[in-house]
Amino acid sequence: MVKSELIEKIAERAGIQLSKAEECINIFFDSMTTELSKGGRVEIRGFGAFSVREYKSYTGRNPKTGEKIAVPPKKLPFWKTGSELAQRVDGKFAFGGS
Repeated sequence: MVKSELIEKIAERAGIQLSKAEECINIFFDSMTTELSKGGRVEIRGFGAFSVREYKSYTGRNPKTGEKIAVPPKKLPFWKTGSELAQRVDGKFAFGGS
């Protein structure tokens, strides 16, 4: 499923216009992005949690040439699946909707 399909699904289920559903999705993702950018955590019970992991710099290698390169420190989003979602995907938990 891509973002546009999610927007259509929400508009259909909620009985709202596509533009309103798109606005809701954009607010949701913008809020998550802002919180993660500040180093915060976003947890959606039963679904999962997003956080930021910091990685130190290290010396890597260019896979083509074998040349050593310095990889700078970085921050990347990290996702941890909630147990309820994991059970649903595995077919061990009944879905609440369609």
